[in-house]
Amino acid sequence: MLEIELNGAAHAAPGSAGEATLLALVESLGLQGQAVALAVNRRVVPRERWRETLLANHDKVDVVRAIGGG
Repeated sequence: MLEIELNGAAHAAPGSAGEATLLALVESLGLQGQAVALAVNRRVVPRERWRETLLANHDKVDVVRAIGGG
C-alpha cells in the first residue's frame, strides 16, 4: 500500500510507489464518472492525465467535488 495524504488526512492508497496512478485512486474512492477536480502536491491534474500520473509515498492529494445549485 501507498501512504498518501488525502484531503489533509492519512490514507492508504491502492498499489505501490511508482506504480499507483491517480486514476486507480479515483476508482478506489468510487469517484469515477463524478464531477471532481484533483490536485497532487497542490498542482491540478487534468482528467486526461489521471491514468498516467503516478503517486509516490507522502504525496498530498486534494479532491474537490463540484456541487450544483444556485
